[in-house]
Amino acid sequence: MPFTVLIPARLASTRLPNKPLADIAGKPMIVRVAERAERSGAAQVVVAADAPEILHACAAHGVRAIATRADHASGSDRLAEACALLGLDGDDVVVNVQGDEPLIDPALIDAVAALLSSSPVARMGTAAHAIENVADFLNPNVVKVVTDAQGLALTFSRAPLPWWRDGFAGGVTALPAQPAPLRHIGLYSYRAGFLRAFASLAPAPLEQCEALEQLRALWHGHRIAVHVTAQAPGPGVDTPEDLARVRALLASGAG
Repeated sequence: MPFTVLIPARLASTRLPNKPLADIAGKPMIVRVAERAERSGAAQVVVAADAPEILHACAAHGVRAIATRADHASGSDRLAEACALLGLDGDDVVVNVQGDEPLIDPALIDAVAALLSSSPVARMGTAAHAIENVADFLNPNVVKVVTDAQGLALTFSRAPLPWWRDGFAGGVTALPAQPAPLRHIGLYSYRAGFLRAFASLAPAPLEQCEALEQLRALWHGHRIAVHVTAQAPGPGVDTPEDLARVRALLASGAG
């Protein structure tokens, strides 16, 4: 199934100023992300930018980018505008790759795109991998997802889920074996028509409580298919420390 990768990029970042333009081995981070996405099966890869500096950086490296409004409240709003600007049909598949994932696995992009055909009931697709240690399980910055027997998301939370009632009676010292806790990976697929509709849905109370936008879809009755990958994704970049780690990985040839 052909699909389009859209990469939302905004210049403002509280923890890492001008994050999309951060140099990684001689190229801006947003260019690194786009180049990884271009190794997937996507028919096209487009950066949806909010600033001329991002557009210029992409143009300098042969990456397609379009200008979107600077006042969008979320990445989904920016992607909905990008779909309209690109003239995408309502049934066209779009994969949202975050602009701070310079080590994203192209095969994972393909797998998430394929969810919309393999799980027809789902309006969105995303990814997850098994949590391997208690620290990540308890970390509220590590988002967890719980799925049903068909691999559809039941919920997402910053809380440690599933909660092992008997095993955690004396404290959390080990992970539950069944079902294995899953860490959500912020990679999404949608059809362009649903993405446009999603941007107009009222924010959900649970979404606002947890600060997790994907809960809006579940709140309004839409299903999300989850691809569970055996391999944890490469680190994203949110802080200067993350940037240093990604630079070191690329310099060592591990990225």
